[in-house]
Amino acid sequence: MSIFVIDDHPLMREAVVMLIRRLSSKATVTELDRLAAVMPAVQQHGVPELICLDLKLPDTNGVSGVRELKHQFPDVPLIVLSAAPAQDYEDLSIEAGADAYIQKSAGATEISNVLRVFLSEELDPESTTPTEKLSKRQKQLLVMLDKGMSNRDIAEELQISEHTVKVHLWRLFRRLNVKSRSQASHLARTQGLL
Repeated sequence: MSIFVIDDHPLMREAVVMLIRRLSSKATVTELDRLAAVMPAVQQHGVPELICLDLKLPDTNGVSGVRELKHQFPDVPLIVLSAAPAQDYEDLSIEAGADAYIQKSAGATEISNVLRVFLSEELDPESTTPTEKLSKRQKQLLVMLDKGMSNRDIAEELQISEHTVKVHLWRLFRRLNVKSRSQASHLARTQGLL
């Protein structure tokens, strides 16, 4: 799996790379310090399969980098790793196209948990029938969504962070080829998955 880690702080970038390498020995990681380095890296290494992006770079600030990367690579999952508090930028990042938002202050365990979900894509390819081979956790999420539980309620019930819940939901929606909680619940009911 090819991953671009884009962060202008060498220590943070190296820490994220170390986490990725610990989680996936097969990952090929390209470290970049600015958005302008992305296209030359694509020419050299090919299109990435995952992007980890800091919001504040020398050549971009805020969610403009998210928009630019999602415009160039609409099908590549993008994780924002930011020092900015979630209440300031999480919703804006998701609206701009990010698949997950993690505060750098979250710590290695939580960051690893979110990365693990995206890295496991290589171990868990999409099936031809989206409802086949749902994991136990995905079936659990469908039941909770059908009950109308919020992300906070799900996090408390499963004893995981809300960030991890959002990432699990992202994977579930992608697997089911739906865009919302209500679509997932409807599909689960009509396909007999509950």
